[in-house]
Amino acid sequence: MADIVKLMRPGTLQLQALPPLALYVHLPWCLRKCPYCDFNSHELKLAPMTPLASAPNGGATGSGRPGARLDGALPVELAEAYLAALRADLEAALPLIWGRPVVSVFIGGGTPSLFDPEQIAQLISDLRARLPLEPGCEITLEANPGTFERERFKGFREAGVTRLSVGVQSFDDAQLKALGRVHSATQAREALAEAAQAFETFNLDLMYALPGQTLDQLATELDTALAFKPPHLSIYHLTIEPNTVFATRTPAGLPDADLASDMLDLITARTEAAGLARYEVSAYARPGHRCVHNQNYWEFGDYLGIGAGAHSKLSFAHRVLRQVRWREPAAYMAKAAEGQAVSNESEVGARELPFEFMLNALRLKDGVPIAQFLERTGLPGSAISAGLAQGVARGLLVDDPARIQPTARGFDFLSDLQQLFL
Repeated sequence: MADIVKLMRPGTLQLQALPPLALYVHLPWCLRKCPYCDFNSHELKLAPMTPLASAPNGGATGSGRPGARLDGALPVELAEAYLAALRADLEAALPLIWGRPVVSVFIGGGTPSLFDPEQIAQLISDLRARLPLEPGCEITLEANPGTFERERFKGFREAGVTRLSVGVQSFDDAQLKALGRVHSATQAREALAEAAQAFETFNLDLMYALPGQTLDQLATELDTALAFKPPHLSIYHLTIEPNTVFATRTPAGLPDADLASDMLDLITARTEAAGLARYEVSAYARPGHRCVHNQNYWEFGDYLGIGAGAHSKLSFAHRVLRQVRWREPAAYMAKAAEGQAVSNESEVGARELPFEFMLNALRLKDGVPIAQFLERTGLPGSAISAGLAQGVARGLLVDDPARIQPTARGFDFLSDLQQLFL
């Protein structure tokens, strides 16, 4: 863990103020590892309808409850051991963020909805006991329809979750099978109906450019998704990431770049007609329902990440620190108990900061004030002046001395725009 005294010493950066602080909590287990997923998720290997046996990765043993189901919760002892590790991790990190209010909490994975509502309630209680959460703090929980039971989402709401993010991905059973999802289209619809009843705001995750997908098929997917009137919609292009099953066994029939572009145009038109404004590359929201947590990422805010493999970005008066936790769950739990949950950490160099800032901020359709760059990097405007000039000259940035904002063309060619600051 970083030495707080050393972090407070003078340095080359001059941050005018500390940015908002968010908390990310990683719960790493899934029922099944999806072939496209490159997140730090670990398949929970449990025999269905049998007493729970040894936990994966050398963790605690199961509860031995009869009738344990593949779509049920984690073994009780494993969940309790992990929650204890999170507490220890957070307590060790407190000196780095002491007194700073938390604007949002995001409980991601993995599949956090494998944890029971009572366990999520304990987690949120643990966080509130140790951190000053702002009034009305957004608390998001990722949930998958494959872990859905009637009243389960209501239980998460009662536990203190204020926003649910439902990983639907598709309403087509054939596509769900191709994507390795454990739920059916019917389960997806049932889960969304329950989410809409239990939560004032929720997100629906959908993927496009799927194997063999046509524009008409995507239109049908959008019709189904929008029928649930989601306050927030996240739509992701299926990409082939390194170190995934799809990287070695790439599915046939993936849409080409032209078709994928037409699909994005269709998505933007349909969502706009339904009252959802595109405010980030992959995010669409009704007024008042933007994701506070993700917006903080994109605006280069700070975040403390706890849990297996979680990342942190923390600012101090003269430096910006990045941390990574131990990735494998059993190793993480053991190290957290010793107060050593961080596997590596480093300061972000002054030469890296402009690109890191732009990598996030340029994802926002409306961009950010240029003053935010000065405030959150501690660097002068001259550090990005050449890149801004090139962006304006190439029609990728709006010509506004007070704001960093992509043009429509810059939004479409985001990678080209971001590379100007590399």
